[in-house]
Amino acid sequence: MNLVGSAAYAIAALAFAALAMLCAVSWRGRRWRQGAYLIAASAITAVWGLLLAIISAGRMPALTVFFVEMLRNAGWLLALTFVAEIAAPKALVIAARSACAFAFIVAFAFPILASIGVVLVNPLTLLSRCGVVVALIGLVLLEQIYRNANEAARPSLKYFAVGVGSLFAYDLFLYSQAELLKGITAEAWSARGLINTIAVPLIAVAVRRLPEWSVDLFVSRQVVFYTATFTGAGLYLFTMSMGGYYVREFGGAWGRLGQIVFFSGALVVLAFLVGSAPLRRHARVFISKHFYRNKYDYRIEWLRFISTLSAAPEGDGVKPTSIRAIAQIFASPGGMLFTLDEAAGRFTAAAAWPMPLDEAPGFTDLRLDEELSRFLLRTQWIIDIQEYRRTPDVYDNVVMPAWIAQHRCLRILSPLLQLDRVVGFVLLYDPPPPFELTYEDRDLLKTVGRHVATHLAQHEADRRLAESGQFEAYNRLTAFLMHDLKNSVAQLKLIVANAARHKRNPEFIEDAIETIANTVERMTRLIDQLSAASVTPRLAEVDLGALLREAATRCAGRTPTPVLQVVPGLKVRADAERLIVIIEHLIRNAQDATPENGAIAVSVGRVGRSARLVVSDSGCGMAQEFIRERLFRPF
Repeated sequence: MNLVGSAAYAIAALAFAALAMLCAVSWRGRRWRQGAYLIAASAITAVWGLLLAIISAGRMPALTVFFVEMLRNAGWLLALTFVAEIAAPKALVIAARSACAFAFIVAFAFPILASIGVVLVNPLTLLSRCGVVVALIGLVLLEQIYRNANEAARPSLKYFAVGVGSLFAYDLFLYSQAELLKGITAEAWSARGLINTIAVPLIAVAVRRLPEWSVDLFVSRQVVFYTATFTGAGLYLFTMSMGGYYVREFGGAWGRLGQIVFFSGALVVLAFLVGSAPLRRHARVFISKHFYRNKYDYRIEWLRFISTLSAAPEGDGVKPTSIRAIAQIFASPGGMLFTLDEAAGRFTAAAAWPMPLDEAPGFTDLRLDEELSRFLLRTQWIIDIQEYRRTPDVYDNVVMPAWIAQHRCLRILSPLLQLDRVVGFVLLYDPPPPFELTYEDRDLLKTVGRHVATHLAQHEADRRLAESGQFEAYNRLTAFLMHDLKNSVAQLKLIVANAARHKRNPEFIEDAIETIANTVERMTRLIDQLSAASVTPRLAEVDLGALLREAATRCAGRTPTPVLQVVPGLKVRADAERLIVIIEHLIRNAQDATPENGAIAVSVGRVGRSARLVVSDSGCGMAQEFIRERLFRPF
């Protein structure tokens, strides 16, 4: 024959060998005999493909081909009879097994008879007629298997029927053609290898999906996706090559130039197709729908979800990271997190991702007495906002806040549950198409929502524990101070109590002075152990304008430079050095928060008997989230 046919049968051999190995290592079904015969049929077909690949590369002896064909046909007929079991008529099963026995006998007897010079019939005629009979029996068996299967098994069984049926259907075509034309064309023979290869994924899907067989067959979605991508790219390039060949042959003098331009343009188009995000999303959805029972590869999704949560920065970065961990499962571009504040009686906006909460679109907190809050607390349902807009009766016609209902980018509202109690909810933006919220998405949202709720509760408990530790340290410091103060006060009280009787006694005076000196020394040591902020201020009347100028001078090395507005002659009673330090801190904070082209103003004026000092800047200020979540925390 030719090299094309040899390559086609070699590919078929590899495909069936892979199918046989996957089934052999993964079979978990109750019907072990079915599995054994399916594995055997696949393995025999792999050997068949290898032998025909070798034969097709050179001269093809008819008896050898007949022997290989009969073994392969017998293997699949036996497998089908055990798959059918009681589904097919008994006479049909007997006929099929008799045909297998006859095929085995003829396959072994004819080469032996031919070796001694006895040829009863033309081998090609025998091959075509036996092939037609076996193909008909196989197709009838498949029809009986599918027709008598229960409704639950039919959706998966159709892949098996189409896959194995394509083997017998093409054989019927091939050998019928051989009977009519008294020979087999090279093209029809070469195409047979590719037809058999196409049947392999259909058989694999059927074996994976049929519950009674329960083959734990797993092929990574990434492998399938990239294999499909490479296959599609190969077919595309092959088609473009044929087009380029046509351009060269019929393009006349410009044919070769036209071929180069045509093929270069095809490569550019291929690069755009491979790099197209929407096309990749459509391909992943198609593969998940048609080749896998589940929409998601849960092992990969869960590992990525945990990795994202564990990578959250310290502090309030846990909340935006929680939104991101949920959103990335559905490729959602962002979302918002609301947490339950029982003291305030509402769900409060706690974080947004990827933008800061202050930059999120107009939203308001959700009061617990609003209808949506009561609905969430009662039903704990996940709301598809797009579905709500079409058919609000699905969600009991609950009244949605206007800012949610009118925000066209919002798609999913998913409650966060902790011990069957709603502690918040997540709003996700619409994922890129194609996307449809199915029962599988809802189950996954409930699972990750519970995990996020527990994660946030743990983070809050850790924060409170840290604050408790800070209070404990503060209490220990207070106890330490009180201990020393009580001892010192006790000594001084003793001197005061005895002063009336012994104040003229020189020895008492000496003891009193010694005791006071000891107390002063202890108090001095105690003060040295405390921060400088705890030192008693040295109050004096100072010129506030002079202090402002001194503080501004200390901060003049950075930009923007503060502009002073001072009322002359304004004096206050204060510790001059400590007040300068406080003003200096305020100015430096303003410089940190203000760009170099901004402005800082320091003004002082009189308000009644008091002085008012104002440090203002044109900087970014503090975010509402910072003021709400962190500014007023202890320490």
